[in-house]
Amino acid sequence: MQDIVIVGAGAMGCLFAARLAEASVSVTLVDVDPKRLALLDSKGILLSDDDGERIVPVNAALAGDVKGPVDLVMVFTKGMHSAAAARAVAHLADGNAYALTLQNGIGNAEAIAEVFAPARVLMGVTDLPADLEGARRVESHGQGHIRLGGFTAEAQPAAHAVATLLNRGRLNAEADEAVQAAVWEKVAFNAALNALATVTGLTVGGMDEAPGRRIAAAIVGEVVETAAAQGIRLERSRIDARIAFALANHRNHKASMLQDRLAGRPTEIESINGAVVRVADRFGIGAPVTSTLADLVRLLETERA
Repeated sequence: MQDIVIVGAGAMGCLFAARLAEASVSVTLVDVDPKRLALLDSKGILLSDDDGERIVPVNAALAGDVKGPVDLVMVFTKGMHSAAAARAVAHLADGNAYALTLQNGIGNAEAIAEVFAPARVLMGVTDLPADLEGARRVESHGQGHIRLGGFTAEAQPAAHAVATLLNRGRLNAEADEAVQAAVWEKVAFNAALNALATVTGLTVGGMDEAPGRRIAAAIVGEVVETAAAQGIRLERSRIDARIAFALANHRNHKASMLQDRLAGRPTEIESINGAVVRVADRFGIGAPVTSTLADLVRLLETERA
């Protein structure tokens, strides 16, 4: 794989574009802001990581201006934009290209599979650190990991080739046949902490009190039960350990959903807590705490509107 299109020029999209471009992969970054795309195309991405700070030239264009064929389309938009992002690059879904989502939440792969054949869709999770500053500076310090696999069994073999490609850019990727569990475990983490942070306005450390831990534990339990109803077994201890680590070590961090709320942007509540509740309802499972947090965030969004 050599020709890559990355849809979404946020922190993750810019990080992946820069790392892959440095590895001599042909990368085109796609977004919806013509002025910013022109800046990225002419000035490149200013990447700051553990190797220092440098400018990485990249191609950047509107989706309609990208010509195929391509080997891989990566989607890094917010979850509420997944369907629109997939439609924007539908002309690249020629039956040979693969599409990969590493987005937060549930339903992204399903939205992409409406455009790309399910056997060409890959999904996964990442905890790579990335922060976007201004229009073109992305900062990434510390370690992270990518787990990815096929949306269907037919797509699984391609996961190894894509992991190899990502590792050319030092992105620490591995193919994982249990990727569905990885996605749901991250959803449990985000459903527990992101929505609670958004409602309370607290940093991660601010939720490290008995009431916060009780709410988080209840949500994790509901997500684990909902996943199990679909035949997806989650490691509860692994989720609990990840939450405990965040509470202890990321105390000053503002959850991304809270950052969206404070900035007046739509949140990903429907892709995270809202999506869990919809699946739970389908299986007749109660998820009252997850549902209540989702409704509280929705109320805040209504207030903003």
